[in-house]
Amino acid sequence: MNRPLRHIAIFCGLLVMALLVRANWIQYVKSEPLANHENNRRVKIAQFATPRGDIIVGSDAVTGSKAVEGTDFKYRRTFKQGPMYAPVTGYASQAQGMSLLEKTYDSILSGQDDRFAFRHAKDVITGEPRRGGSVITTIDPKAQKAGYKGLTDLKARGAVVALEPDTGKVLALVSTPSYDPSVFAGNSFKEGDKFQALVKDKSKPLANRPLRETFPPGSTFKILTAAAALENGVVSDVDARSDAVSPYPLPLSTNRIGSEAGDAVCNKASMKTAMQYSCNNVFLDAASKVGAEKMRETAEKFGFNADVYSEEFGDMLATKSLYPTKLDKPGTALTGMGQGSLTSTPMQMAMVTAALANDGKLMQPYIVDELRGPDLSVLEKNEPKLKSQAVSEETAKKVQEMMEFTANEGSAKRALIDGVTVGGKTGTAQRGVNVDDEVPYGWFVSYGKADGKSVAVAVFIDPTDMDISRSDISGGRLGAPIAKSVMKAVLGK
Repeated sequence: MNRPLRHIAIFCGLLVMALLVRANWIQYVKSEPLANHENNRRVKIAQFATPRGDIIVGSDAVTGSKAVEGTDFKYRRTFKQGPMYAPVTGYASQAQGMSLLEKTYDSILSGQDDRFAFRHAKDVITGEPRRGGSVITTIDPKAQKAGYKGLTDLKARGAVVALEPDTGKVLALVSTPSYDPSVFAGNSFKEGDKFQALVKDKSKPLANRPLRETFPPGSTFKILTAAAALENGVVSDVDARSDAVSPYPLPLSTNRIGSEAGDAVCNKASMKTAMQYSCNNVFLDAASKVGAEKMRETAEKFGFNADVYSEEFGDMLATKSLYPTKLDKPGTALTGMGQGSLTSTPMQMAMVTAALANDGKLMQPYIVDELRGPDLSVLEKNEPKLKSQAVSEETAKKVQEMMEFTANEGSAKRALIDGVTVGGKTGTAQRGVNVDDEVPYGWFVSYGKADGKSVAVAVFIDPTDMDISRSDISGGRLGAPIAKSVMKAVLGK
């Protein structure tokens, strides 16, 4: 064989060897990732080949499955009271994929979890169809309904989160405006158009406001500022007059910041009075004296600067809320009143409120109570887990004293419930640089305790779409009645 032919033969041999190596690599190394890839049509066919298991709220399923004909997908997902529960369930669409609980627990709901292998083998022998397991949530249906009704009655963009302080259970998770996951659960062109219309809607109905969007928390953050000041010895007596003048001169600035309650009330007010009337000067001064590092450390003990993550179930609940690093003195002071570059999810402010109501103990929030197999056997069960001791019990009780005083004698009166110990704090948060051109956000946080039960609530309201004057936008006026109805639903009052 002459040299050119020999070179060609060797080259062809190398090509054949490369093909064999590639084929074996795909078959034995990459087979599982490719088999389970989201764009593999066989995966989607398997997901909808049998009725999916259900997501349970209370004792009732809020999901279902409907048989369809003329397509590879044998079943289509259905949702009961879809808009109300969409922030919890997410969607399961043949064309658009999945989100939230539907995505996180797809292997359970579709019956493809490895723990079902023995049952699958048995079903093959007996001829039984594959069945999915169930996801049991912690959601209280009455609390969810109360929060959803409150926001939709206002016709507001907003969010409600309710937590059980001593366990971390998520009792309500509301986002408005919302959407019905059933309308695009299939793969028709019409359903695709409906999904795209939701994507383009300026009111962002697909957004999960309680978990995945952050906003300046405004004056609701003052409860954390108070905790930081007490914990770090800046304030020891909440009834003692401060030296914070009103209007307050922002450090290293010519700006002076006043308060809605007026200088006569707020000038050198005690921290309890400042909480009662939401005096900015006292909390600006407190944050400035605590300092950027200690303020950030306290915020992080309450959960800031970290994703809210459920380790047991591998489920990322909420994106991180941010207390910035390397703040200058003016920036640090502004965080004391929940402004500046500080941002928070409604979930995070519910966590802060719950931890203070729970004597400083921050419990890990979780929304899934149990995972069950098709035979209703318990596969996994979540248990309460301490996330951190955010502040001491002594500090927490002093903040409780101020929040309860604010509910009884101050700006949080609209949340009071007969026979219930209520603590609350209002908040109005400015957004943007030109505050006069943008309507502010409304916030309200509260807790209620009665008959050995407790609940912490955060209400967020974006009044962009509301027919309301700027002067009428406040957390106490808009958010407190919603928080009250949620607390009553949980506490049975």
